Amino acid sequence: MAPPTPRTVVPVDLKKKPWEQMLHNRWHPEIPPVAEVKSGEVFRIEMLDWTGGAIKDDNSAVDVKTLDLSFVHYLSGPIRVTDADGVPAKPGDLLAVEICNLGPLPGDEWGFTAIFDRENGGGFLTDHFPHATKAIWYFEGIYAYSPHIPGVRFPGLTHPGIIGTAPSKELLTIWNERERTLEETGHQSLKLCEVLHARPLANLPSTKGCVLGKIQEGTPEWEKIAREAARTIPGRENGGNCDIKNLSRGSKIYLPVFVEGANLSTGDMHFSQGDGEVAFCGAIEMSGFLELKCEIIRDGMKEYLTPMGPTPLHVNPIFEIGPVEPRFSEWLVFEGISVDESGRQHFLDASVAYKRAVLNAIDYISKFGYTKEQVYLLLSCCPCEGRISGIVDSPNAVATLAVPTAIFDQDIRPKTNKVPAGPRVVRNPGIPQCSYDGNLPTTKNPCAAI
Repeated sequence: MAPPTPRTVVPVDLKKKPWEQMLHNRWHPEIPPVAEVKSGEVFRIEMLDWTGGAIKDDNSAVDVKTLDLSFVHYLSGPIRVTDADGVPAKPGDLLAVEICNLGPLPGDEWGFTAIFDRENGGGFLTDHFPHATKAIWYFEGIYAYSPHIPGVRFPGLTHPGIIGTAPSKELLTIWNERERTLEETGHQSLKLCEVLHARPLANLPSTKGCVLGKIQEGTPEWEKIAREAARTIPGRENGGNCDIKNLSRGSKIYLPVFVEGANLSTGDMHFSQGDGEVAFCGAIEMSGFLELKCEIIRDGMKEYLTPMGPTPLHVNPIFEIGPVEPRFSEWLVFEGISVDESGRQHFLDASVAYKRAVLNAIDYISKFGYTKEQVYLLLSCCPCEGRISGIVDSPNAVATLAVPTAIFDQDIRPKTNKVPAGPRVVRNPGIPQCSYDGNLPTTKNPCAAI
């Protein structure tokens, strides 16, 4: 007998506002579950894109420039998980979550990639690219193409950017205290390539834009939780916003359980993403669905996860890569070392090395008819591979970025004749972009290609 159609435990309605649905955009142990599933059951979750539909399929980047980031992400859940006998997952267990199937929501087969304005979100290269910029992508089965970045087409490795369990009250306190300390003390000491962080060092709890599922805004319960709840921006011990592109069909994630029932939540669906998601809004963001199956591994945290910190709560998930991934045989690999654009030597700094690798790739590929903004967006969402290649040979960390050459409609490899060797892509001056109206300094490389 054929297996039953997976039960949809969290539906979404694209015609409704996100806050009108049972979604949430904070982590807190007291956000109540909206559904319950049993171990071994295959169930379906639907998700809005991480902005809740705020970014539109059009030729303007104004929506990116003015996006209110206090509202994101919109997560579907929490979902309470029990075993076959109805006994819920307990703190100290592991929740094994298998991704059985996934994809865009039917009838909504498009997505977007964006660069945020430097003073509203920014990104990894925000000191080089301060303008809000947007590219729209359309899906043809497993492939994506964009009228805003012509001449490229690639298969997506679709995955949820966020999947995690609810923190306990103790773990939530740990998060808030360490991130508040960083925000209060880090501005004078933490720099990237001599450019002060324009982005916040941490996103602390805020009642502004807070959505808590079943809990009604304005009630005393909402006020209490909203003041304590952690933002969903970074990945943490519970999993969360780790943006691991390999968590696709057939993958299995082993998440630590901190509260009774685990309270699993997920969202931020990506059609495709490059390692690092360097533009910040850098995957192909979309609405979508997941079909999942959970298993409870009793006392699995103690059995399989060793804390890397002062408490038993300082653990991290592990996962298995699924068997379904795009296959590429030829790559062009760009290397970076921990020497910044000013020529200053940094000591084994992998962030500086990766930044330089990405900048090297952007400048090189822009020689083949693309604007640098187009390449920046492309490297953030195509299935490129980032690596820390060397982290022990003082003083230079070495990072690499490998770009599959088959995604281009021309040969981008170096040749003895002049570049470009293949048919030159016509520049697209119509890529949606806004002016940058701030006064923060930008980094210019005097040796870069124009």
